[in-house]
Amino acid sequence: MARQARALATRQAVLLAAAEVFDERGYAAATMAEILERAGVTKGALYFHFRSKEELALAVIEGQGIWIASWEPDSDGPVQRLIDLGYAFAHALQEDALVRGSIRLTIEHGSFTQPQRAAYQGWMDLVAELLGQAKAAGDLHPGIEPAAAAGVITGAVTGIQLSSQVLTDRQDLVERMTSMWTLLLPGLVQPHALARLSVADRTAGAQ
Repeated sequence: MARQARALATRQAVLLAAAEVFDERGYAAATMAEILERAGVTKGALYFHFRSKEELALAVIEGQGIWIASWEPDSDGPVQRLIDLGYAFAHALQEDALVRGSIRLTIEHGSFTQPQRAAYQGWMDLVAELLGQAKAAGDLHPGIEPAAAAGVITGAVTGIQLSSQVLTDRQDLVERMTSMWTLLLPGLVQPHALARLSVADRTAGAQ
């Protein structure tokens, strides 16, 4: 058991170091030597867990799915859960190096042997599922198709987080998220449902 715990700790140390380096330098410029130095583990330990830089990068990308699975909404209603998810994701980008690294790698999907589309698709599927529940409840405007709306919302989030990263190192990402929801929701949600929603940041880390 102690050996398994050490192996898990080593793998996590490598993943975190890799996420930091990928976030700072991008996939092409990052080197295994730099990741190795950042992780503070032996070369043998690193290559025991990950045989190549691409394999390591793909494991970092999987961190998005792990983060989504670990997020537990405490809100009622699918649209409010979607809003709260956006804010939780914004805070994760500000605070969680693994999420930041995974997002940069997702954006650089063309750098890999096989383009990585699963992370994008996973987000769109989740948003479409929540919007599908809202449509079934009669909360969306007539004619809104959940899959199409999910593509717009995930594209908008991608755009605002990139803009925020460039302009303020994501310091204003929460404010940008508020602006996004304020603009998008009236065209998405019927008035009776809109009145029940809060576009404020209601996450645990909100001030």
